[in-house]
Amino acid sequence: MKATIIVSPIGALSFSEDDQLIGKVFFEKISEQIARKLESNTAGEPLPELLSLVSQLKKAGYTSFSFENKAIKRAVQKKLNVKGEVASALSLQTSVKNLETLAVETGFVSNAEEFSKLTREISVELSRLRVKQASEKRDQMVAQAILTIDDLDRTINLFMNRLREWYGFHFPELDRIVEKHETYAKLVLSFGSRHNFTEANLETISLPTTMIAQINRAAQKSMGADFTENDIASIQHLCKQCIQLSLLRHSLEGYSNLVVEEVAPNIQALVGSLLASRLITSAGGLVNLAKMPASTIQVLGAEKALFRALKTGAKPPKHGVIFQDSLVHESKKWQRGKISRALAGKLAIAARADAFSKRFIGESLKEDLVKRADEIRTKYRTPSAPTPSKKIKPKTYRRKGKKRGRKRRRT
Repeated sequence: MKATIIVSPIGALSFSEDDQLIGKVFFEKISEQIARKLESNTAGEPLPELLSLVSQLKKAGYTSFSFENKAIKRAVQKKLNVKGEVASALSLQTSVKNLETLAVETGFVSNAEEFSKLTREISVELSRLRVKQASEKRDQMVAQAILTIDDLDRTINLFMNRLREWYGFHFPELDRIVEKHETYAKLVLSFGSRHNFTEANLETISLPTTMIAQINRAAQKSMGADFTENDIASIQHLCKQCIQLSLLRHSLEGYSNLVVEEVAPNIQALVGSLLASRLITSAGGLVNLAKMPASTIQVLGAEKALFRALKTGAKPPKHGVIFQDSLVHESKKWQRGKISRALAGKLAIAARADAFSKRFIGESLKEDLVKRADEIRTKYRTPSAPTPSKKIKPKTYRRKGKKRGRKRRRT
């Protein structure tokens, strides 16, 4: 004999082949508990009520069971050693089409109004649970961290450009000598006036010897204007803010590295934490990235160039954000497309391993990728002769309708 097992808002129900109710195990009438049980059932976890119902039917002589999904079927087969299959969507809909009447007749609720109220509360709790689960996804933490780092980079660059221009009225030569923003801000904060940029003071900060000598000579022969103490104090206050923003950026980068190592260790092993974060952010999440083909991952982040190429018939882009990987941007220009394709293929495998199987295969993927990149560099040492490419004309669309023209006069 065969039975169909369904988990509904009132509990676990079983139906015969002619859609007659043959067994039931009810839930407690608490909407929060029912919502959590329904969410666990959707995730493929067999509920105690479902296992209890299958055990009862097994004792009653039922040998085959139909379940709602494959995960439930596998879990019940493993625990109770029964034959199982996945029920069709049509049979499931037929079995629960009169659930309200069934709930009243079995005594789970006293009337239809009570059932409607309970199902409404369960729906609200389910929505709340799913929103909470979506907010707790760790890959979204990665996305927020990398977006914050990008915002901080823009802010730091904006403030430092203003600082260099402002302090340049007093000591313009320092802008050319010191390129790193953080070092520039620390020097101005530590010494203030250019007259304090002596060799003895500069040796207290870890700088190259040649740079110390350059700064000292430039300070002695500077063409800048003299600043008052109030001018220097205002500039040093701006320096403090820039340094604090830089420290915050370093802290967020460390946090991002830890979360990426937890969420996507295979992608991190391939391309590093920063690029892994950008790929997950561009795709909208780790699962979305895992579902993408390698060709999409290859141009991820270059969507504007891709659509412009499709529209105008120009050459499509060979890479998107994966250009930041050292294997790609350190290669010759004519090798980058092939290396990008190889990297995108490995990233597709790594993303699927991180999202679904949770197996760490990053080291083997990295070895294969480096080997393939070496093969490409060896095989394509020189650029191939350019082939004349026909420019694809963009599609034009004509409005449908009858053509109107001048009638020919009969003579």
